[in-house]
Amino acid sequence: MFGIGTTELLIIVVLALILLGPKKLPQLARSLGRSVNELRRVADELRESVEEEMEPLKEELRNLEDLPVEESHKRDKKGESKEEGQ
Repeated sequence: MFGIGTTELLIIVVLALILLGPKKLPQLARSLGRSVNELRRVADELRESVEEEMEPLKEELRNLEDLPVEESHKRDKKGESKEEGQ
């Protein structure tokens, strides 16, 4: 979890307990949990809206891939210049 081992996590919890006290620690944990939940929800909504906006572009790209390639473009891809073929 975030590159933190069990020992480091235990040290953080003990320090928080000492600094904040047993009364404020549950309130802080609840508040932190709500904040993380809200952040995840916002990130999910953002991901979904980006995917919705990208879908028409992906469809357009698929349609472009289905189009036949013109002869001049075929020559360009083989390394010949347009002038040599004419």
